[in-house]
Amino acid sequence: MRIAIAGAGSVGRSIATELAASGHDVLLIDRDTRAIGVDDLPQVEWLLADACELASLEDARLGDADVVIAASSDDKVNLVVSLLAKTEFGVDRVIARINEPDNEWLFNESWGVDLAVSPPRLIADLVEGVADDELDGEGALPPLPGAEIAESVLHAASPFAGGPESALTGRLPEGVALVAVVGPGGVRPPDPARTLSVGNTVVFLAEPEALGPLEALLGPVDDTEPDQGG
Repeated sequence: MRIAIAGAGSVGRSIATELAASGHDVLLIDRDTRAIGVDDLPQVEWLLADACELASLEDARLGDADVVIAASSDDKVNLVVSLLAKTEFGVDRVIARINEPDNEWLFNESWGVDLAVSPPRLIADLVEGVADDELDGEGALPPLPGAEIAESVLHAASPFAGGPESALTGRLPEGVALVAVVGPGGVRPPDPARTLSVGNTVVFLAEPEALGPLEALLGPVDDTEPDQGG
């Protein structure tokens, strides 16, 4: 698939690394020259441009993309990218990152968003053990059609404890994405250069059929049925 990612921060780069390793054609878009790392990710196509500008997205051939991921750290940018991708370029699937839980209500079909992921809310609910029936009302987690939330605690015997996150993400099965790591320092987004420690909880979004291979890689994982409500 051809996949365009708006935002080349730690989250966007981590997603690009995993997708490119799975054989997808990945384009990273960012207007910050400091975020452009052609040497770091040579397997990824780069575009130095403002993803909120229609002309930039035309240069990116967004109409050829099968999936667009709005992964910047700015919710306003992610909404604009999602809307343009859906309305101007007719992209089949648009996935958007929500940075501020208070903005969740905006990330819906009216803004062109097919799938919204809110790492802060997702992790908070996992940590607090919110029951599934508590997620049905106002302010619930955005629906995650076709995806499962899975988590695993790294034990001393884990081959990934003490190594960089990139060692883990590089071996993830197809259909699995690392979305967060929970440790003593709190919740953090993926960062390939950071070191994973014993006791860290690694949290993934995974296609149902990928849970088996993920468990084979990590050992038993906890999975949570996604809320299908709106």
